[in-house]
Amino acid sequence: MNPASVAKAESLLRFEKVTLHFDDIVALDSVSFELHAGDTRVVLGAAGSGKTTLLKAAIGLIRPGSGQIFLLGEEITGLKESQLFQLRSGVGVLFQEGGLFDSITVEENVAYPLLNRSGPTEPPAEVETRVREALRFVELEQTMEQYPSELSGGMRRRVGIARAVVSEPPLVLYDSPTAGLDPITANTIMALIVKERDSKDTANLIVTQRYQDGQLMANFRYNPKSGHLEPASTNGASGGQASGGQGSNPTRTIFMVMKDGRVVFEGPQHELEASRDDYVQKFVPKFA
Repeated sequence: MNPASVAKAESLLRFEKVTLHFDDIVALDSVSFELHAGDTRVVLGAAGSGKTTLLKAAIGLIRPGSGQIFLLGEEITGLKESQLFQLRSGVGVLFQEGGLFDSITVEENVAYPLLNRSGPTEPPAEVETRVREALRFVELEQTMEQYPSELSGGMRRRVGIARAVVSEPPLVLYDSPTAGLDPITANTIMALIVKERDSKDTANLIVTQRYQDGQLMANFRYNPKSGHLEPASTNGASGGQASGGQGSNPTRTIFMVMKDGRVVFEGPQHELEASRDDYVQKFVPKFA
């Protein structure tokens, strides 16, 4: 889908009462939510709660038993694989552990979405330029000729982000982007995701086990003038967000907590921290 038609879409991703079973196991249970440009959804939950299933269903890798999923303005639950392939080219995905191909270079990994999407292929010089820009965005332009095995875990994750955003998709899905990383590297990864969101007005669906990931998305914005993250304004001055003082949500970040395939909490950070539900509170550190 071209950017113009995406911009006119009512939403970039919408679930309407989506239910999905694996034999007798309920993976998703009447899940509904919506994502617009610039929105962030941070999905928390125990193992087996349906978080990764949600991501797979969002791009049609698995089909729901009931309900509807709208991706980039199109209802996808009845589409053929060839039709889904075209839509998926408009979505960036960061897989767990980065999901890089070990047998090809960093440059070839990042170029993969550009060379394998539907429609005319860009000239090699343009592809190289786009790849360099994406790697420069994650501060790894110097790694183009290296192989993933030569990089640290954090660097591989950053290359994964470069590959996810190289085609400038309006929607990016992140599956545990900070899993297994030390706190400093994890914060670096999340800072890059904030930078991408605020530079391109990208919508993000982030599955994570790390509450701090959501805190950073909710409370910071990228300032292109300084090149750094800054605390998000709550007076409407940052990015044109709604004002509201304490308890406002200036970055349009919504938390979702899943349990047994159901969304048991949905709301901004201050409501999550105020929840008295025992299960929900498991995902909120005591210092929050």
